[in-house]
Amino acid sequence: MAFVNFIVELLRDPRAAIASMIAAGPLAAYGFVFLVIFIETGVVFFPFLPGDSLLFASGFFARGGGFNIFVLLGVIWAAAILGDQCNFMIGHFFGRKIVASGKVKAMTPERVEKTEAFLDKWGHLAIFLGRFFPFIRTFVPFLAGMGGMRWHSFVVFNVLGGVTWSTLFALLGYFFGGIPAVQTHFELVIVGIVLVSAIPAVIGAVRAKLGGRPTTEGGHHA
Repeated sequence: MAFVNFIVELLRDPRAAIASMIAAGPLAAYGFVFLVIFIETGVVFFPFLPGDSLLFASGFFARGGGFNIFVLLGVIWAAAILGDQCNFMIGHFFGRKIVASGKVKAMTPERVEKTEAFLDKWGHLAIFLGRFFPFIRTFVPFLAGMGGMRWHSFVVFNVLGGVTWSTLFALLGYFFGGIPAVQTHFELVIVGIVLVSAIPAVIGAVRAKLGGRPTTEGGHHA
């Protein structure tokens, strides 16, 4: 229940949420950061967790001494890499059963189709690029495992993508956190990160809906 409360608070007031974790001690602070990043990337049931904004906010607090930036980087690297690896194995062993069950509500046919098209287009590079898109970030390793991608190929791009994505957002928070405008409007910056991260998913959903109409209506003319 504490984890759920933390996520709600993180979405509502990220600065206060992370400050409360830091006040609880380094084990709790680093532990919750690890947990959120690991679950978002590693458990296909939770693609909506705020990974990008959490990384930025954690970097912001590292600048103020709340986190040690080097320890933080080690924690988020481990969480991102292990999370994707876990998701790959879940997809490999249980993927088809999970999809068939329909229990993952976020895994709509449109999102699965979009992610599969992303994998088909970019191949192994999709493991790296997918890190930078919410929902796709969670679904790519799962579908890669389900689709039979070779494990050793997946690992290379998993490590490269996990380290690059987590480092980029954490260091953005670390270096830009010192700007007075960012400190004053911190919550707006976090909301902006969430919105910018969500744009590709929204565009994909709109395209899927608009793209489906001509096919349905024009099917009789083929």
